[in-house]
Amino acid sequence: MTTTPRGQYLPGPARGAEVRKDGEKWTLILVRNLRHSPELIWEALTDPAQLREWAPFDADGSLAFAGTTVKLTTVTAPSRHVTDTRVTRADAPSLLEYSWGGNDIRWQLEPMGDGTRLTLWATIDRRFISMGAAGWHICLDVLDHALSGTPIGRIVAGDALTFGGWLRLNAEYAKQFGLETNQSSPSH
Repeated sequence: MTTTPRGQYLPGPARGAEVRKDGEKWTLILVRNLRHSPELIWEALTDPAQLREWAPFDADGSLAFAGTTVKLTTVTAPSRHVTDTRVTRADAPSLLEYSWGGNDIRWQLEPMGDGTRLTLWATIDRRFISMGAAGWHICLDVLDHALSGTPIGRIVAGDALTFGGWLRLNAEYAKQFGLETNQSSPSH
């Protein structure tokens, strides 16, 4: 395994994202094509040890089984937030659904050639859409690096402001979605 120095990491441009409104509910949708199998990505989405490598939260148990309740704890957020989370759907290795902090999270994994099309649906407060898109963009980059054997370490919350162009991504996603840029510290 080769480690990529954090200082060499720069995220690409805002891409593969959209936002949908259904009544008062806003959903951020991010799509990434990854060169890893659905099974490998599934493990990274559900295994607590792997989540610690890239996700904006720590899990005290596996997310791989429907009906399971785990505690998800935000990482380096301004204040520690622990949420009891129930996995509502876990169809390995294609679909994972749970609620995190009152927001619904859905991961869909579709085989594509030698890799996987990964789609994230996340309900989100309208004020934080561009911030969430920028944060998840960086998390998915970190996930891809970790699965490729070139880990750069988790980059979330305040760390994202220092490493990786979060402010640029926040502005690019805000422009893409036609929103004002919120410059507050990212939550993921």
